Amino acid sequence: MNANITREQAWELLTKYNKEQFHLTHARTVEACMRYFAREKGFGEDEEFWGLCGLLHDVDFEQYPEEHCKKAPELLAEIDASPELVHAVCSHGYGICSDVEPVHEMEKIMFAVDELTGLIGAAALMRPSKSCKDMELSSLKKKFKDKRFAAGCSRDIIRSGAAQLGWELDDLLSQALEAMKAVEDEIAG
Repeated sequence: MNANITREQAWELLTKYNKEQFHLTHARTVEACMRYFAREKGFGEDEEFWGLCGLLHDVDFEQYPEEHCKKAPELLAEIDASPELVHAVCSHGYGICSDVEPVHEMEKIMFAVDELTGLIGAAALMRPSKSCKDMELSSLKKKFKDKRFAAGCSRDIIRSGAAQLGWELDDLLSQALEAMKAVEDEIAG
């Protein structure tokens, strides 16, 4: 898989259309998790592509929330992003704000972990350590079941992501938690 672009080009485009620190941190979190999953799932040769897709997945969200995943192709054209990257970015909103279906395992993982990274991040902030490194799966499952906690993180999307991947929900929660633990220092830095 080829992105046709460098990380520097991706970051410049992202920061052209996204100024809020929350959105930039979320982009970097999903990027780092996607790189982690590329290595863990045997797609190490595509790690850069997976990471760039994660970094750019919400490129249009801050300035064009009503056109999320619809405005992205136009913005990504500014840096001549490959059709594969455009498809991946648009597919993470499948059934929510996009009719582009995730096909590749990478796209399905990005769909599944996008919301979940937010839930894990919110749960980490509630801990005395402010870290997910000491979080157990049981704690995450408790937060997942509490509909009032991080109410903006759709549990239905997370469940749908697990189903698309053919994973049990616990497997998705566990793997995403491990990814977040592995990349936490990178995101904080």
